[in-house]
Amino acid sequence: MDRDGWEGGRLLINLATIAENYAQLSARVSPAECGAAVKANAYGLGLKEVGQTLYEAGCRTFFVAHLAEGAALRPLVGEDSRIFVLHGPPPGTANACLTHNLLPVLNSLQQVQEWQALAHAQGRPLAAALQVDSGMSRFGLTEAEVDYLATQPQALAGIEVTLVMSHLACADTPDHPLNRQQLNAFIKLKQRLPAAPASLAASSGIFLGPEWHFDLVRPGAALYGIAPTAGQPNPMHATLRLQARVIQTRQVPAGASVGYGAAFTARQPTPVALLGIGYGDGFPRRLGQKGFVIYPDWPDIKLPIIGRISMDSLAVDLSPLVAAGVALPPAGAVFDLIGPHAPLDDVAHLADTIAYELLTDLGARYHRLHYDPRKG
Repeated sequence: MDRDGWEGGRLLINLATIAENYAQLSARVSPAECGAAVKANAYGLGLKEVGQTLYEAGCRTFFVAHLAEGAALRPLVGEDSRIFVLHGPPPGTANACLTHNLLPVLNSLQQVQEWQALAHAQGRPLAAALQVDSGMSRFGLTEAEVDYLATQPQALAGIEVTLVMSHLACADTPDHPLNRQQLNAFIKLKQRLPAAPASLAASSGIFLGPEWHFDLVRPGAALYGIAPTAGQPNPMHATLRLQARVIQTRQVPAGASVGYGAAFTARQPTPVALLGIGYGDGFPRRLGQKGFVIYPDWPDIKLPIIGRISMDSLAVDLSPLVAAGVALPPAGAVFDLIGPHAPLDDVAHLADTIAYELLTDLGARYHRLHYDPRKG
């Protein structure tokens, strides 16, 4: 996997573990179908490589947020796959769903009416999903809109409802009362709509139990190694390793400050490494003075990030290596910022954010190395 000339940071993405996570989730929800959310460039890991890996693993139902994402995914997976566009078609773009063989998720009466008008213009029924708002107050048809559709049969004429779905607000907190409330509301709402397969659970919802599985689940984060339940051991396999290399090492004298704002002042002579990665790469600025990195040869030693994180660099205190009698790493040496001894969820917690945000923020400047140990 080594490659000369890679940028200041690189992402190592293990496609085999993504396939393993998909297999694990599929087995857990059987006989329900397991789909996959690959929106936001497969959560920043690469739509092409991840989409093809999931297709090879048996996934045949994919979810994206935007129409453009669906159009990009379509040539990467087989025509036997369904691609649902969660936001539905923006006004005036419904025909693009037909062009790219995409299934819109209809979230409002306006979207229902536009899709129905297209079906009439085509002279044939058109398939779509209906999303209902079961209590999150985000996307989906309200209870009043569902009642309207239930009492006006012609309102769905020409629409083949292939899925009725909703989304849970608090699934990562299993004891939250809203989970049960949304389950009950979803059952009530879907009973008022045409009979169709149902979907309520995404990654965290899968772990609430079979009641929430219905006919189809839609994991995203869990596929990519994010813990599905807050405060619980993570059953998913890590898929990502974020590395940066040393640009320069230096000895900072006692009393000297490091970086912008003089946020760190050395109390004693301090060996410092400058790594070529910063907030311009999507690595959180909030980890300055809070985060740590790992020198892979000595994985049990945490090396503090000192001072403020800059756009293109950050500083690391190497004193713990010196205390352990370890030779200082040279320019070009590789450090882990996320990896086996710095799990994604732990790093996100230190940054006062969630792993979803950290993962999707990882920027385009990284050299992404996709690999699959199964294929050599």
